[in-house]
Amino acid sequence: MYAEQRQKLIHDAVTESGRAAVSDLAERFEVTTETIRRDLDQLAGAGLLVRVHGGAVARRTAVMEPDVATRSSTNTAAKRRIAEAARSLLPSDPSASVLLDSGTTTAALVPHLHGRTGPLLTNSVDIASSVLQLPGADLHLLPGRVRGATHAAVGADTVGALRSLQPDVAFLGCNGVSGDGFTTPDPDESAVKAAMIRSAGMRIVLADSSKILARQLSVFARPWEIDVLVTERDLPAPLHDQLTAHDIEVLRA
Repeated sequence: MYAEQRQKLIHDAVTESGRAAVSDLAERFEVTTETIRRDLDQLAGAGLLVRVHGGAVARRTAVMEPDVATRSSTNTAAKRRIAEAARSLLPSDPSASVLLDSGTTTAALVPHLHGRTGPLLTNSVDIASSVLQLPGADLHLLPGRVRGATHAAVGADTVGALRSLQPDVAFLGCNGVSGDGFTTPDPDESAVKAAMIRSAGMRIVLADSSKILARQLSVFARPWEIDVLVTERDLPAPLHDQLTAHDIEVLRA
């Protein structure tokens, strides 16, 4: 059996059952566990399933939120391409204010902020640390409880602080993009993202292709609340049509 055939059958099995273990798949297809792990990695890289310890889960049934270390080493080339494309969306005025949501894709934008003199706001401890390395950066770190899974400040203090802010542009991350909107697993992070959207003049979502057609628990933005989506692959035609019908600009990195 060719690898492509096996991978299609693996994808079908995971989609049907919701999850599958490496050992079970290796036995079923009579190959080594290393071969199955490579298959799963390739399928995950294509955004067709989610890798978890010991196997994989279907995209729409994924309940595990990967930690920062895992996300930092996933789809890194795609995130760099997305950040490079998103640079063109930064305000031409270097004194304009820029808000960066927590996330490893938004973090890839930090090197492109070099030379900006306006306020750089974030709720991410990791992004704040990176911004501090930029000469003359005017860093503003939002208050709140810091989640261990994402190193992001969340909670009432974070949402409250955003009520008094009006950044010129906000760059947001997400865990899922569908015709229903933009989603993330944690309701507290969702509330902060929604507050960012309400406060910002221009709202831009950065999402690599593994997020496309995924749905997570909490919707933080409906399609009409976002101005631009930046991703590194063409969207499926139905999703592209759904988003652009709400005047979202889809920028291919």
